[in-house]
Amino acid sequence: MAGRNFLFVPGPTNVPERIQRAMMVSMEDHRSPRFPQLTHTIMAGLREVFRTQAGTPFIFPSSGTGCWEAALTNTLSPGDKVLAARFGQFSHLWIDMCERLGLDVQIVECEWGTGVPLQQYEDILKADTQHQIKAVLVCHNETATGVTSDIAGVREALDEAAHPALLFVDCVSSLGCIDFRFDDWRIDMAVSGSQKGLMLPAGLGILCASPKALAMYPSSKLKRAYFDLPDMIQSNATGYFPYTPALPLMYGLIESLKMISEEGLDNVIARHHYLAEGVRAAVTQGWQLKLCAKEKRWHSDTVSAVMLPEGIAGTEVIARAYQRYNLSLGGGLSKVAGKLFRIGHLGDMNEIHLMAAINGAEMAMLDCGVKVQPGSGAAAAGHYWRTHEAPSGLCAVPKPQGTHSGTSSTNPALAAS
Repeated sequence: MAGRNFLFVPGPTNVPERIQRAMMVSMEDHRSPRFPQLTHTIMAGLREVFRTQAGTPFIFPSSGTGCWEAALTNTLSPGDKVLAARFGQFSHLWIDMCERLGLDVQIVECEWGTGVPLQQYEDILKADTQHQIKAVLVCHNETATGVTSDIAGVREALDEAAHPALLFVDCVSSLGCIDFRFDDWRIDMAVSGSQKGLMLPAGLGILCASPKALAMYPSSKLKRAYFDLPDMIQSNATGYFPYTPALPLMYGLIESLKMISEEGLDNVIARHHYLAEGVRAAVTQGWQLKLCAKEKRWHSDTVSAVMLPEGIAGTEVIARAYQRYNLSLGGGLSKVAGKLFRIGHLGDMNEIHLMAAINGAEMAMLDCGVKVQPGSGAAAAGHYWRTHEAPSGLCAVPKPQGTHSGTSSTNPALAAS
């Protein structure tokens, strides 16, 4: 087929050419005297992205799922109670892992399309006067439904209850895209991966651990071997790893961290919000459809899950988009399978790039019998983007200082950047 595939699943995301070039390296001795420079550069960059001085980053040749396991097995023991809300496929899978590892999970069932119920969490934690709950698990951004939860609010719930439980956060599809503050929110374990906002291929599991979490290791009784953090700490201190690391991905990660630093993390976050608002305008104002996220407070800046009218199968829209227009959209998972499609708008992306997803998805919907006004999605998105000031990372030519576009921005992150 002529042209290129347009990748708009919410991970893996598009890999920028400069990162691809950075990964084209000859293999080298990972025990050489110069290798520690590579390791130390990566760890320093990851601390900036996690916004932490106290946390210790780790990278494993794995997916984020591996770091779920690392977070649990290095801190907890069989039979320990953990609190978790289930409101999407990935929060469900983390709960499933907990149960397989022999943990006692207190599950809060939530409607899919909502996020962590803060008041319910606070009530449960206040009622746990014996402090039997050892950890609280939260998916910051539930990729299956396009829902972002309030992690600062979860920390407030723990503080209001004066509860000592560890706070574990899945930030796989939020790190480097949505505001994330490891130190400010006193997170104990943050789990991420390389294939989302870090703009790399899949293959690196990324973890950040607090001193409080690392202090739990001597008393934790869950078995671990490959994901043993003391082994990593001992080797990483000298710049090495206890096994052969994924060298090309590490060089790609250095380039990714450079790109984020050059744009500025606050600007990266502002860009994701600005782009996401345009997509949401296309869905709700242009197509007159609904998002899976039930309320504005749940809106995700990295993925929009678009609900389809009754009688229209999401699988057919996705198949049509791929087979006819060479456009890859995300599908519905588990409870929302066949009911929606997902547009990933994270990583290396701009307005014109996203227009391809909006127009392609619209054509596929029309082909499948969805009654939307042709051109309405692009018109609504374009109107939003043209009437709101773009973050600096989207301007091919930097604006001279002191000049203004004549439009206002509703993005609070822009005012702070």
